[in-house]
Amino acid sequence: MFKNDKIINLGVTLFYDALKKQGAEVKNAKFTPFAGGDVEMAAVLDSLEKIKDEISAANAEAVRRINESTPVLIGTARAIDVIPGMKKNLILHAGPPVVKEKMCGPVMGAVLGALVYEGLAGDLKEAKSLVDRGEIEFSPCHHHSAVGPMAGIISASMWVYVIENKKFGNKAYCTLNEGLGKVLRFGANSPDVLKHLKWMEELLAPSINEAIKQSENGIDIKSITSQALMMGDECHNRNVAATNMFIKELIPLFLKTGIAKNVIKEIIDFISSNPHSYLNVSMAACKATVDTTMGLKNSTVVSAMARNGTELGIRVAGTGEEWFTAPAGIPKGLYFAGFDENDSGLDLGDSTISESAGIGANAMASAPAIVKFVGGTPDDAMKFTKQTYDICAGESVNFQVPYLNFRGTPVGFDIMKIVAKKLPPFINTGIAHKDAGIGQIGAGLLYAPMDCFKQALKRFAEIALKEK
Repeated sequence: MFKNDKIINLGVTLFYDALKKQGAEVKNAKFTPFAGGDVEMAAVLDSLEKIKDEISAANAEAVRRINESTPVLIGTARAIDVIPGMKKNLILHAGPPVVKEKMCGPVMGAVLGALVYEGLAGDLKEAKSLVDRGEIEFSPCHHHSAVGPMAGIISASMWVYVIENKKFGNKAYCTLNEGLGKVLRFGANSPDVLKHLKWMEELLAPSINEAIKQSENGIDIKSITSQALMMGDECHNRNVAATNMFIKELIPLFLKTGIAKNVIKEIIDFISSNPHSYLNVSMAACKATVDTTMGLKNSTVVSAMARNGTELGIRVAGTGEEWFTAPAGIPKGLYFAGFDENDSGLDLGDSTISESAGIGANAMASAPAIVKFVGGTPDDAMKFTKQTYDICAGESVNFQVPYLNFRGTPVGFDIMKIVAKKLPPFINTGIAHKDAGIGQIGAGLLYAPMDCFKQALKRFAEIALKEK
């Protein structure tokens, strides 16, 4: 019966395979139902058609602001001196808000370590008592113009990079990178970890600040990131080229200071020993960039995406400071010897601000070698970048992908496109052990949960359509 028939099969490969077995001339067309077949979400998307021009214009403005931002490193400073709202008994953490009872192991481990580091507690047991008695306040880094990798802990005495967006005048902050191994950002809190933090506070950070003072205009972070993407980085989980260029910027400035040569060598040796050193300054630059979209009326662009080891949360430009959350996932990836997925904590950290600014997983096609660290294949790296164009509002004019004929990276996650295509953003990330005190155990890949984007779209529609 199929001898002279030509059939087009939509999406379901089971039907395609059955027809082929029966000798049919059949072609399979990729097909995904609108909004993944979610009737409620399809209705929300349909309702927004009446303001599609306003949304399109707002999203174009969001992309313009991201593209025109000029993040510059202007110094380092003690957190309590520069971060808005910072105080001695306040601990900032990664991700959306989380109560202490729901903090994951790595975050609580880092919190306790920070309290001992600050001298607020004599040991970890006393630190836990302070937390249990409610004497310590907690707040997301994102609520204070800051970001933090993994646990994201910032306490009053820690020094932070200070980034100024010269185009728009706003600032953002991030701690300095502690290096590799057992470190606070992965929940480690042993005496050697805290001793190292004191070295950073007393020598590393003040010295970097003295060096940056020797520069008339600061260090152009956008320029470094742009060049690094041409050299095999994606500037989230691969920062080899960017870290080397950062060192190249710092050395001449250090040599203009009165800092002893042996101290300069100690600092440069430390930074160069860790290829992720650039990540923290890049994160602050991305935060200063994407914050320019916050509160932009009618924009469906994601202004923040972050994880606290319990939930992943997003903020959307057109809905302001409100968070939309869903349970965080477990990355699939490569584990250090002796560990596997059973040891993994849930997805964690503010470093997904990188993707929100158009780098990181969005730029994986620029960094095929990253798969040796996070898993997958070079073809996967290319695939993830290509599919991300489908869910973004625009393209970067600053960050380009050589393997795609220097096409700009996809930028500005659009919740309407994400829900319509049922395709959430892709994340590459480090993996922390689920228990406090152990630290990093690997790196991996995962998709953000869809539910937070659906929540955000419903809320956006309520706000945007209420005014019509």
